Amino acid sequence: MRLEFIGDPLEKAVTEEIIAWSKDVLEKPSKFFNGLPPCPYAKQAWMKDKVALVFKKEKTYQDLYSVISCFDDKFDLAILVDLNSDKTSEEFHDYLDELNGAIAKGFFIDKDIWVVGFHPDDEAAEFAEEVDFEALVEVEYSLIFIQRLSKLQESAYKIKKNGYYANYDEAYNSSYIFKRREELYRRLKNGDGT
Repeated sequence: MRLEFIGDPLEKAVTEEIIAWSKDVLEKPSKFFNGLPPCPYAKQAWMKDKVALVFKKEKTYQDLYSVISCFDDKFDLAILVDLNSDKTSEEFHDYLDELNGAIAKGFFIDKDIWVVGFHPDDEAAEFAEEVDFEALVEVEYSLIFIQRLSKLQESAYKIKKNGYYANYDEAYNSSYIFKRREELYRRLKNGDGT
């Protein structure tokens, strides 16, 4: 993994925190995911420099729209770090759900994109509560993950066979997210949502 920073020390610290969080929380095997890590592909993505970080400091979501419109396939994942969000957790997740609908309708031309996020006011998922993660920065921020819908859903089908979703965390609304993503994936592939 290659990290280079020129300038903003906050961006550097947040990046280091996200990488540490991935390593300590997302990449470790978990009983909640049938012995698989919460994000089974995270470690490889970081190691192969397949993760892009974009920092949003303005109220506008133009940075997010640019990442969606110009998604660079040399990356598997783009993470938009929102340092200036004024949305509540509910507003944030509703916004992302509506954005996925707009993407599926072609508002950004490319329909093969999925967004999902974490808000600082979200309740911690059970699997994350088991890990003693020490935050590196005091600044709160939201994270928006931007990925290829097809690649994400096809990977989800593979890990589903290994029991990954058997112990789904209902409090995190994961079953809704999976069904919604699957619906948009089918619409993308079949053109009609079937």
